[in-house]
Order: sequence, then structure tokens, then C-alpha cells
Amino acid sequence: MTSKLAQFGKRHIAKGIGRSTELVIEKAKGTYVWSVEGKKYLDLTTGIGVTNTGHCHPTVVKAVQDQAATLTHGQVNIFYQKPMLDLIEGLKPKMPHSSLDTFFFWNSGSEAVEAAVKLARHATKKQNIIVFQGSYHGRTMGTMALTTSKTVYAKGFGPLMPGVHVCAYPYFQQWAAHKADPVKFNAEWCGEEALHQLDLVLKQRSDPEDTAAILIEPVQGEGGYVVPPKNFMKGLREICDKHNILLICDEVQSGFGRTGKMFAVEHFDVRPDIMVMAKGIASGYPLSAIVSTKELMDTQPPGSMGGTYSGNAVACAAANATLQVFKDENILANCNARSEQFFSTLKEKIPKLLPDNIKVDIRGLGLMIGIEFLNAPKGFANAVANEAFNLDTIVLTTSIYETLRLIPPLNITKEETDLALDRIISSIEAASKKL
Repeated sequence: MTSKLAQFGKRHIAKGIGRSTELVIEKAKGTYVWSVEGKKYLDLTTGIGVTNTGHCHPTVVKAVQDQAATLTHGQVNIFYQKPMLDLIEGLKPKMPHSSLDTFFFWNSGSEAVEAAVKLARHATKKQNIIVFQGSYHGRTMGTMALTTSKTVYAKGFGPLMPGVHVCAYPYFQQWAAHKADPVKFNAEWCGEEALHQLDLVLKQRSDPEDTAAILIEPVQGEGGYVVPPKNFMKGLREICDKHNILLICDEVQSGFGRTGKMFAVEHFDVRPDIMVMAKGIASGYPLSAIVSTKELMDTQPPGSMGGTYSGNAVACAAANATLQVFKDENILANCNARSEQFFSTLKEKIPKLLPDNIKVDIRGLGLMIGIEFLNAPKGFANAVANEAFNLDTIVLTTSIYETLRLIPPLNITKEETDLALDRIISSIEAASKKL
């Protein structure tokens, strides 16, 4: 039955969609998904960081059911609607800075990134946007130009949006200097060097008077779950202030508790001028947003922003319920406790399983966990993911390097974490024995 359904999907769903499994699933609950045959899988992907409260959380389900029976579509260009206003009231105290108090809601992360670029260009009357090597900001026509994590996202679709300049990112594990001398050329040194490279971009390629914004993921997602050194993020803020450039933080994947704080930028004590949100905002319902200061947002004339489904009422209700779950179940505390459980066990056990020539970098914040196998042969991370699938566990790879990413729901239990760790470690051991 599954193979017939999957074959039907292959024939009639666009080939351009990449897919990590051939599973056909029909239900999900908490940390698990079930195939149409009834087989149960441990899901460590959460729809790529979307169902942060777990699949079909009852509080979210009830909110959606109630809202669908009351108001499904309160079109943003026609009405104010209460679920959106309630959501703004709930989000404001969660923002990383009190100046971020004015919102625009859209449907997807890519759309929200484009909304942020629109705002930055219009408000500053400048065109250029600086992004970083390894960044992922979407696959729409505009965001393809901003995404640099893999060439597949833009290959063959040019010409791309002009005015985008790429700068080095302090992914120090892959910097030649760090590999040569990791003590001398440590993370902080790489952070300073990346800031120097940014200064060169501003002097050689994109003058500050032509640069509207610097766009960054506070923790890179598709680029490999890479956490920048704190001095780099602090330096970005200083450069933006010095040159009157807006700092846009893309929190699509790193936001809504994923890193153990509501937003990843809070780890660096840095204030964004514009922040982009999506994925975990509504526990699986299509919703995204940008937030900025009222002063900046008010530069846009009425009618310049909007969309048919922008801030859909049912999705806003799901987002309100998501915030309620965070409060009622102390989600951030659980995230940090399970993070410690994951990191301590992974760092203790994985190095012992690998051949001497393969090193491992276990990194991330909260439950945004990257496992990079340094010097591993091409395809090793995929081999580990395949071994995990054989153990009824779904994990994803990421980046152009041999990297796994673990994205469990933020309310994963201690017992489920133990099970996940057992299966991940067994998968790495099995893949290593086949080298």
C-alpha cells in the first residue's frame, strides 16, 4: 500500500521537491509519526523545526478547532481580526528588545524574509543587502539570491535579485587557519577575522551609503547548525550602528524556543532592527512575521504590504495556543534540561565510536543540535541517517559537510530523549563499522 501511494506521489508531485524518506504518513502525535501501515517512527525533525510543541498538541488542536468554527479568514487588508491582535499582545513581551513592537504577518519564512528586505530598502532608500556564506533564507525568486548554503537552491533559475553581497561567516571548524592551529586561531579569532572581511566588503563592494541591511541567522540552519562567536554578533551590531545599516535577524529556524531562549539572538545580547519569524510560531500552521520599531514600520505607505492569507485567523489562533503551551508547560526549561541530556551523552559516547581519522564537532544551542563528522568520507552523514531510519527514527542531514541535525520537539520527555540517544549512537556505531 505504501509503495503504491509513494509511486503515485512521485508521478504527480513536482520533482523539484527533495524528500528524505519515501514514507507516507497519516498521523502524528507528540514525538512520533505513523505510516499508513501503522508503523511508528521517532521523529527528530519536527517538520524541520516547525512543531516545537510536538505533533498535534491538544491545546493547539482545540484552539484551531474552535477558531475554524468561528472565523477562518479575516482578510488583513479588509479587517482587524481578534486572533491577530491577541497574538501581537502575546508576542510583544517575548521580543528580544522592547523597541520591537510593530508586526507584519505573512505565511512562510521566505515571504517574511522578503518583507524584511522590502522594509529595509524602502525605509533606508538604499538597495544592497549583505548576507553570509552558508546562509539559508528561502527559495522564492527574491530569497534565492540571499541563500548561499547550497547551489541547488538557485542553480538554473537566474538572473537573481541584484544588490546582494556575500561575506565570510565565522564557521571556524572549516576555516583553514583554525584547522592548522585551533588554539591560536580559535572561535574568537575567527569572529574578528569575519568582521574584518565584512569591513572589506563595505570598502570594496558595497559602500555603507548603498547598504540597506545586513541579514544573518543568529544560528545558521541549513548551513550546518553553526553558532557564531559572541564577539562576531556584537561586532555586527557595532558596524550597523556606525554606518546606519539595519541589522535583520532571521529567526525562522532558531526562534520560538529552539535554542533554549525564545529567540537565539538573546544569547548574544544583540538588538536586531528587524526580526523574521516563522516555523515554530504556530506549531505547524502556515504563519510568519516580521517585527520592527513602529518608527521604521510607519515609513511604508498603506497598501505596500499585504497578501490574501497574511496572518490567517486559524494560524494566529494556533500561534496563541503555542504561546500558552510555552507558559503552561514551561517549555524553555524542558528544552534546556533535554539539551544538557543530549549534549552530555553525545559528547561522551560519539568520539569513542569513530575511527581515529574522523573527529566530531557536536555543537548548537538548546535543541538545535549539529553533529559534524570532520574528515569523514562523503555520504557518511547520510549513512548514519539511513541506519537511524532502520531503527524507526527519522533524522536529517544539513549543509555541504557531513553533518547531522537533531531537531526534536521542545517538549520531548527524558525517556524519549534516552531512546533517541540510544538510536542515534547505535546508528553512528553501525555506520562506522561499515567504513
